[in-house]
Amino acid sequence: YSTLGKAGGGRVFTLDPSQSTIRIYVFRGGRAATAGHNHVLSAPRFLGFFYLPAAGAANGRFDLVFRLDQLEIDNPKHRAALGSSFSSVLTPEDIKGAREHMLGQHNLQADKFPFVRVHSLRITGESPKFAAEVQIEMHGQQHAMWIPLGVEGLPEHLVVAGSFVLRQTDFGVQPYSVFGGFLAVQDELVIDFKLLGD
Repeated sequence: YSTLGKAGGGRVFTLDPSQSTIRIYVFRGGRAATAGHNHVLSAPRFLGFFYLPAAGAANGRFDLVFRLDQLEIDNPKHRAALGSSFSSVLTPEDIKGAREHMLGQHNLQADKFPFVRVHSLRITGESPKFAAEVQIEMHGQQHAMWIPLGVEGLPEHLVVAGSFVLRQTDFGVQPYSVFGGFLAVQDELVIDFKLLGD
């Protein structure tokens, strides 16, 4: 049981990475897409908080931050659970190459811009369905977008689940591409999350 105490009659939940999941799905593209691989990245470590005021979740706010250089790439268990489009077996060299291609100097530049930050600007709706306008900071740029949220467990516990699409080019990132786009990574990333807090 973890809380940061009372704030204006409300409560702050601390999100628990050990019980939560954040998955980022990266898709192969280009004319030779079948020669490439789809990838699944996960964030086993992050910091996150959700403030639930006395007035209810629609007046709440949240923050989450994780490091790109701490992402886990292509965990075999995660890939196996996704079916045939992720069923290819990747060697350690494949995974090292994927990390360099996606997080290296020519793409997300995780060494220069290690942090991804998500900050809520506004929450609307009623339990258990909400919409949140969030500001995402990545690659030194900020971009606001709306995402749907399913929220359960309040006020004793917090379970927040959702999914959204993030375009790398919105943050000034050019997706990995070689040989004039013959083999590439698609611009659109799918991000799924289920976050638990107490």
